[in-house]
Amino acid sequence: MASTVASDTRPGYGQLLRTPGAWTFLLPGFAARQPFAMLTIGIVLLIQHTTGSYGSAGAVAAVTGVSMALFAPQSGKLADRFGQRAVLVPGVLVHTVSVASLTALALSGAPLWVLFAAAVPTGASVPQIGPMVRARWAAKLQGSPLMQTAAAFESVTDEFTFVVGPVLATALCTGVHPAAGLIAEAALTLAGGLLFAAQRSTQPAIGHQTAEIRAERTSALSIPGVRVLAVAFLGIGAVFGGMQVSLTAFTEEIGQPGMNGLLYGLFAAGNMLAGVAVGAIAWKTGPRRRLVIGYTALTVAASLLWTAHSVALLGALGLVVGLFIAPALISGYTLVESLVPASARTEAFTWLTGAVALGQAAAVTVAGRLADGYGASAGFVVPLVGTALALATLLALRTRLTPTAGGRVAARGIGHRVPVTVD
Repeated sequence: MASTVASDTRPGYGQLLRTPGAWTFLLPGFAARQPFAMLTIGIVLLIQHTTGSYGSAGAVAAVTGVSMALFAPQSGKLADRFGQRAVLVPGVLVHTVSVASLTALALSGAPLWVLFAAAVPTGASVPQIGPMVRARWAAKLQGSPLMQTAAAFESVTDEFTFVVGPVLATALCTGVHPAAGLIAEAALTLAGGLLFAAQRSTQPAIGHQTAEIRAERTSALSIPGVRVLAVAFLGIGAVFGGMQVSLTAFTEEIGQPGMNGLLYGLFAAGNMLAGVAVGAIAWKTGPRRRLVIGYTALTVAASLLWTAHSVALLGALGLVVGLFIAPALISGYTLVESLVPASARTEAFTWLTGAVALGQAAAVTVAGRLADGYGASAGFVVPLVGTALALATLLALRTRLTPTAGGRVAARGIGHRVPVTVD
C-alpha cells in the first residue's frame, strides 16, 4: 500500500492532500468520526435531563469511556491482523443498536445500574475511525517527512469535529429533544462508518506480510514509549472530560445553558488553530521535546480554569487551553510512527485514543460529583490535576520516548532506519 511521495524541506498541507488516494478515505473518515465528539456530551445532557444529576450523568458517560478504553486497543489489534473493514462493519452495527438501547432506557426511567449495563456495549463498539485514518496515512507515507504534517492534519480534523460535534449535540438536545443528540450520533455512525469501511483500496495491506513482520506482531503496549504516551494522553482526556461537564454545569448555573456549545466550541477552536500552525511550521526541535514543552504549557493553562467566573473569561481561558492541546497530541502521534512497527500501528493509535477516553471517563465522573457538591468551578480542578499528574510521569520517563537502536519496521517488512531528531 506504500506510495512514493515527493518531499521538500517544508512539506505542507497542499502537498499532503495531493497524496494519491487520500481523499477517498479522508471524506468518509471525516463523516464517520463526527459522532465521536457527540457521544459523551449527548449522554451527559440526556442523563442529566432524566435524572437531574450531573454525577449520575457523568458516571454513565464514564462507563462508556472506560469500556471504549478497554476495547479500542483490541479493535485496533484485530484491524491490524484482519483488516479495518472486517472490524468496522460489525462494530458500527453494534454501536448503533447500543446507542438506541441506551437512549430508550434513559427515557423510560430505567435504574442507574441498567444504564451502566447499556453503556458498556455503547463504549466498546465506538468505531475507531481516527486511528484507522492515521494508519492509512502511515501506510501511504512510510518514512516521509509528510508524516508530521499528516499527524497535524489529523489533529485539526479531530478538533474540527470537536468544534462542530458538541455544538450540534447541545443544539439538538436543548432545541429539539434531550435524546436528539444521541439519535443523531447513532445515525451518523451508521452512515459514515459503513461508507468509510467501503473504501478498501486505501486500507493497510493484510495477509501478505513477511516473516519479519509476523515475528514482530506483538502488543503495541509492550513498547515502553507507547506506555508513556498513554499516560500522557490520560491527562489530555482529563481536560476534555472536565471541560465538557464543568462547562455544562457552569452555563446551567448562570441560567444560560445554550452557551455551553459556544464555550466548548471556543476551547476546541483553539485546539484546531494550533493544529493548523503546528503542521505548517518546519520544526527544528524533535517531537519528544515539543511534547514536553506543550504539555507543560497545557498544565499551566489548565491551572487557571477554576478561577474563571464569567462567560467571557472562561471562553478566553478555554481558547488558551485548547491552543496547547494540539501540540501535545500531534507530537505524541508523530512519535508513534518512529516507535512502533507497522504491524502494530493501528493498535498503538487506539491505545492512545483509548487513553484519552479513559481520562475523559474519570474526569466526567469526578467533575460531575464536584459540580453537584461544590458548584461548577470545582469541576475545573479536574483538568489541572489530570494534566499535572501526567506531566510528572512524562518528565520522569521521557527517555523512553527515544526509538530503539533497531529502528522500526516498515509496512512491507523492509527493515530500515528512519532519521528522527533525538532531543
